[in-house]
Amino acid sequence: MEPIKKVPFTKEMKSTHTILIPTMLPIHFKILGNVLENYGYHIKILDNCGPQVIEQGLKNVHNDTCYPAQLVIGQMIDALEHCELPLDKVALLITQTGGGCRASNYIHLLRKALKKAGYEKVRKALNKCGYGDIPVISASFIKSEQSGGFSLPLTMLLQALYGVLCGDLIMTLYNQCIPYEKQQGASQQAVEESILWAEKLFCKKLLRWKEVSELMVRIIKRFDRVERSDEEKIKVGVVGEIYVKYSPLGNNNLEEFLLSEGCEVVCPGLFDFLLYCTHNSEYDCQLYGIGKAKAAVMRRVNRFLCGRKSDMIHLIGQHSSFQPPCPFESTIESAKGYIGNGVKMGEGWLLTAEMVELIQHYKVNNIVCTQPFGCLPNHICGKGVMRVIKEKNPQANIVAVDYDSSASKVNQQNRIKLMLANARLMEQQSAQPPREVKVYAEKTQPTDSGKQEKLPLAASTVDPLEEEEQLVVQNG
Repeated sequence: MEPIKKVPFTKEMKSTHTILIPTMLPIHFKILGNVLENYGYHIKILDNCGPQVIEQGLKNVHNDTCYPAQLVIGQMIDALEHCELPLDKVALLITQTGGGCRASNYIHLLRKALKKAGYEKVRKALNKCGYGDIPVISASFIKSEQSGGFSLPLTMLLQALYGVLCGDLIMTLYNQCIPYEKQQGASQQAVEESILWAEKLFCKKLLRWKEVSELMVRIIKRFDRVERSDEEKIKVGVVGEIYVKYSPLGNNNLEEFLLSEGCEVVCPGLFDFLLYCTHNSEYDCQLYGIGKAKAAVMRRVNRFLCGRKSDMIHLIGQHSSFQPPCPFESTIESAKGYIGNGVKMGEGWLLTAEMVELIQHYKVNNIVCTQPFGCLPNHICGKGVMRVIKEKNPQANIVAVDYDSSASKVNQQNRIKLMLANARLMEQQSAQPPREVKVYAEKTQPTDSGKQEKLPLAASTVDPLEEEEQLVVQNG
């Protein structure tokens, strides 16, 4: 079998090639794409969707591969099939986590799929660029694979981190506005304006935190101007594997469906995942006593990033009535008693901590845990801990929803509808006041008319969850 060729992305390609990036978070990726363009790259964020995407994934990736890999690779190949750009002027970018997650191997799966899908020999015979000749770039903090013409300088990384934090802010405020907006489209307009402000600011190569915090205040005040109703709606938390949790393509537009059911979506931000990664490097040193130099660096990075998130939380509380996210230190504490911090494959302990945090801090008892096919860590840290979460938090109403190429969207939505029906029932029952019920004895006494009448013993309070019937006390 002919080996798979690795096509490098050279420095010369930076000015001639357009880099295609699969989307995950629409708001965040627009800002991050702008950061890359600011450093001279030509970027296109892919938005193609539909059944043809997963068809390409199934056709060119082994069907035992996890569902996110099938979607990401399928979206890229589908984009190439309908690409208006010449194939010899296109490159693909994909992230590598470097951990035990299969996402670290997506880049190799992608190259193999490109060779399989591109009919390389036929295209070369026609003097055309085959898919196997397209450069694939690795975007990784740990440099799992070098790409000569693509680099992540410190200033770019800092801008990208600030971009993720701004994206989290916009997403959080949008989720708290859209279910209650009085004028349809007002929340989306605030999103678009906020992204434009962010793109203008992130055009600068040297970005100071003071400028970012001023942008955040502007964004908060813009969303605070959205007119909102005071009606109460069911809050639903969304957690799970990182791609399926956030990507509308991966979760069959879960957020849109929950909005149509009259719910408010509460979704933890992407910045927490970055903090989780830096914290894990620090915790490894405590567990195994290795990587002390790396742990020292990551400790400083983690403290710096936690400080920036705390600043954002303070700005939300100072300039609006929106509910801010939790500090990351609180997220770490939430995992205690449920799962160890050494469980760090995939989303690891963070997934468990997010569910507990939603219940205990946000008072969001209704949770959808998105679980893609082939993601074993997510099933262990998600579905595997639901029982202990419910034991310690009886009010928890959690449903695990499986996402894969063969899963029916209707079945997924029906499972969520059952969870919402249970949520509404629990809400109605908790809103009912306790009833005063008279408890009678079987002993009777004659009345003036000669009829027998039961004597009331005492009045007691009955919880509304009890059956609605009078109790009869047997008395000799």
